[in-house]
Amino acid sequence: MAELQLKSVEKTYGNGYKAVHGIDLTVEEGEFMVLVGPSGCAKSTTLRMIAGLETITGGEVRIGDTVVNDLVPGKRGIAMVFQNYALYPHMKVRRNLSFGLRLKRLRKDRIERATEEVSGVLEIEALLDRLPKQLSGGQAQRVALGRALIKQPEVFLFDEPLSNLDAKLRASMRVRITDLHKRLRDEGRPATVVYVTHDQVEAMTMGDRICVMKDGHIMQIADPATLYQRPANAFVAGFIGMPEMNLNRAVLTRGDGAMLTLGTQSIALPAECAGRIHAPDGPVTLGIRPQHLDVVAPGTVGAFDATITNLEFMGHEVNLHAEAEGAGFVAVIASENFDTALARGDRVGLSPRPRNIHIFDVESGENKSLD
Repeated sequence: MAELQLKSVEKTYGNGYKAVHGIDLTVEEGEFMVLVGPSGCAKSTTLRMIAGLETITGGEVRIGDTVVNDLVPGKRGIAMVFQNYALYPHMKVRRNLSFGLRLKRLRKDRIERATEEVSGVLEIEALLDRLPKQLSGGQAQRVALGRALIKQPEVFLFDEPLSNLDAKLRASMRVRITDLHKRLRDEGRPATVVYVTHDQVEAMTMGDRICVMKDGHIMQIADPATLYQRPANAFVAGFIGMPEMNLNRAVLTRGDGAMLTLGTQSIALPAECAGRIHAPDGPVTLGIRPQHLDVVAPGTVGAFDATITNLEFMGHEVNLHAEAEGAGFVAVIASENFDTALARGDRVGLSPRPRNIHIFDVESGENKSLD
């Protein structure tokens, strides 16, 4: 395996449209890096440039000690797993797995040993004599994964490989892929992985680190816990987390103490909270995750009075939607703590937990509350 580096990588198309804006990214040897972002953010374009399926119009892609900008895909030491599996329909699973090795004209006994090993790791031994049309979606994806694994490449590239599977299969395949990555690492065969998805659940549960992208720019690169707890900007804060973070315009003022004002309502910020906010007085974007918003009685000190607009019963929890001074909020309440007498139209207080308040710059979106 090898380290992967992108240095000032750009992609500009013939019509002048710039899809990727000079991004820098290092994926350590054996690391599982996830590229995540909304549709059109250029995460797949970036992956295809690493693979050599898209030309690079600026910057440098390096795999190990080799600059691969001008190398064809087959010479880059990569293996790619696609969304649509890309299995050869006329070949049985055994030949699909071994196809890349046969192209290299390896000895027959070596190919057979590699096929047996990979099929054992992925638990697809019973499928070796089936055609792709005889496989379920999960089985086909495991075969596609095996075809990449058998090549023992420098870097594995995954392009939304689970998006065609149902929710239950996606969950099981997430576990299978991450378990395989950890097993290879434990066996001294670390696999360097770049995994593209638009699904933040996949990103948060699979990645050692996550690269959040928007419009061809990198917004933040960090481990899952840091992205959730310390988002660098309002975009990352709103993209990571379910339900998404509440982001509303407020006014910050400092006098005898720091105050946050929403419309005609104000709450005082404790000194430990105010001390880590380095935004100037004036309009700010207030961010608070639904899990960090307590529902209390209206009129409670430190809470905004609001009106319930909807209640979503999710089984283990309730998503309470409310409006305060024209701003929409969602609060997540554990089902056992939910007051079943509450209904749409009732008044409640919404109390942000001070240690979990985020303050973002209105113009740049930068998080101004990170100590």
